Amino acid sequence: MGVGKVVLVTGAARQLGGRFVRRIVHDPQVARVVAVDAVPPEQDLGGAEFVRADIRQPVIAKVLAQHSVDTVVHLDVTGTPLGSGGRTQVKETNVIGTMQLLGACQKAPTVQRLVVKSTTSVYGSAPRDPAVFHETTPVKSLPSGGFAKDAVEVEGYVRGFARRRPDVAVAVLRFANILGPDADTPLAEFFALPVLPTVFGYDPRLQFVHQDDVLDVLVLAAFDARRGTLNSGTFNIAGDGVLLLSQTARRLGKPTVPVLLPAVTWLGQVLRTAGVTDFAPEQIRLLTHGRVVDTTQMRDTLGFEPTYTTAETFHDFARSHGPGLLPPARLAAAVDRLAAAVPPAHGKEQGPWPTPR
Repeated sequence: MGVGKVVLVTGAARQLGGRFVRRIVHDPQVARVVAVDAVPPEQDLGGAEFVRADIRQPVIAKVLAQHSVDTVVHLDVTGTPLGSGGRTQVKETNVIGTMQLLGACQKAPTVQRLVVKSTTSVYGSAPRDPAVFHETTPVKSLPSGGFAKDAVEVEGYVRGFARRRPDVAVAVLRFANILGPDADTPLAEFFALPVLPTVFGYDPRLQFVHQDDVLDVLVLAAFDARRGTLNSGTFNIAGDGVLLLSQTARRLGKPTVPVLLPAVTWLGQVLRTAGVTDFAPEQIRLLTHGRVVDTTQMRDTLGFEPTYTTAETFHDFARSHGPGLLPPARLAAAVDRLAAAVPPAHGKEQGPWPTPR
């Protein structure tokens, strides 16, 4: 084997995992990429070695040992099932799979670096939340279910691993809502609906990160830190700025249907019936109260500058999905001019808000 890293990537059969594998497989710093998933990928992995393995099973320890893996990029933490799997399988893969993987990493002396995909939904969404979440902000109400709760548990196991293996560099990347032409996230599925259900009286602030920026920051975290930066720790990852939910609807050219807050449970059932897989109560709370994170550590410590702002990310997503029922460009320009002319009311749901950096 030549000089270079041996990188194991979990979740390789998914869009993000497959794209990341193809991105690094020919990188001069990489000797070999071991792509792992419980099901074969439909996409080409660019010459990486695919190993069909379920990370919920002890076999993952054998895979680490056989290939002398030194870098583990754990992307199999997600809110959407793959194939015919349901929510139970997703939770088991997220939580039990992470426990099994970390146990294997703990016993693997060759492992030097661990990168874990997480989410800003670990902060929850509540009426009395701070305007902006920092990585160290105490959470007032932990997520009670769904992917967000899984991510909280995953991060807890990762912190335990970091204490037991202080020699391993550990990076936890808390991504804002990932969007882009190929994004397969619950929020992408929500925005793909022909009509967008909203919570009456609320216009939450949302942040997005582009799928290409996700790849870029994963590469940055997986390799040795550049001079003057530190790529171990926990980092919020999001594009600059925010968009209101009403602005996203206008940019898509789609009508909204406001639903009274007491009917939120019914709204979740409607979304699940429409095929949006993980619109758990926590996801509904996001569409009620919103969430914005601070990205100072991403820039100053990790040394990462996203290519796309939140607005540019959403524009690329909207462009790739085609126009909605209304002419989006004309509608957005007109309403944005009106919004700029009329000062918004102060309050949790309305702003004005500082642009997070």
